[in-house]
Amino acid sequence: MLDHKNPPAARASAREAEGLAKRGLATPPILRKGEDGDGSVQVHQDASMKIEGAQVFAVYGKGGIGKSTTSSNLSAAFSKLGKRVLQIGCDPKHDSTFTLTGHLQPTVIDILKDVDFHAEELRPEDFVTTGYNGVMCVEAGGPPAGTGCGGYVVGQTVKLLKQHHMLDETDVVLFDVLGDVVCGGFAAPLQHADRALIVTANDFDSIYAMNRIIAAVQAKSKNYNVRLAGCVANRSRDTDEVDRYCAEVGFRRIGHMPDVDAIRRSRLKKKTLFEMPDDEDIVQCRAEYIRLAETLLAGTDPLAPESLEDRRIFELLGFD
Repeated sequence: MLDHKNPPAARASAREAEGLAKRGLATPPILRKGEDGDGSVQVHQDASMKIEGAQVFAVYGKGGIGKSTTSSNLSAAFSKLGKRVLQIGCDPKHDSTFTLTGHLQPTVIDILKDVDFHAEELRPEDFVTTGYNGVMCVEAGGPPAGTGCGGYVVGQTVKLLKQHHMLDETDVVLFDVLGDVVCGGFAAPLQHADRALIVTANDFDSIYAMNRIIAAVQAKSKNYNVRLAGCVANRSRDTDEVDRYCAEVGFRRIGHMPDVDAIRRSRLKKKTLFEMPDDEDIVQCRAEYIRLAETLLAGTDPLAPESLEDRRIFELLGFD
């Protein structure tokens, strides 16, 4: 006879929770069906994992658009303004922070595997590296390809940081998140962030991805405090298409990094722009990152743009 008071799904969840607990991992979070958008099943953040006392930003954008470059130079700019900064890379490639540290550092997931997921055996220096100008750097990593969910990885990273009190005296936390938002796992940093920043370019594909990210942030904003800060046009000579889209949906461009070779050179040198020679284009880009950091620290208006349907954005930006 079927036990309606203790159905198979509940028993399976209990077994999963017990197994995770033995490995020092968090129990599976609550699922909220439909509350982050029609037809959605989203992971609900444990209230105890809330990051307090710091301004939290999440950087999104199309794959390859320059999120890590933007994030690392923005972290350096925050530090130049006297802020204590923590940057969390949320990509299995773990390449978010290498211009701050000069090397690829191991991921939280890889380090946990090394100790058989006994998190109590870890020390902060095992997974946190101090980079340029004191910026603390963490690479969350991700599950093996085709398995698991990035949302759990982000949650486990924040849990470790809180357990070791690495967030207690931090002024700014910056999540650098991989690629387009296609599921709740990629959107997990939005559960922690105060503001989301989108990196784009002055082209169709980048703006199309930005439109999807806007929809994701708006969905998360129904249950969490995250709001959109604006977008940064990166490696773009002009901003006319970005500005046209923003005017259509009620969004705002708050930064513009010109298409200069300094950014490419800095990546090859494994340095932020703040460590590069004082060439004219480098000084120009540094000034824009400082201005952007000051804008974000001062507090941006909570934007609530309406993302466009696919056909509408194609008509807006497409050509006959």
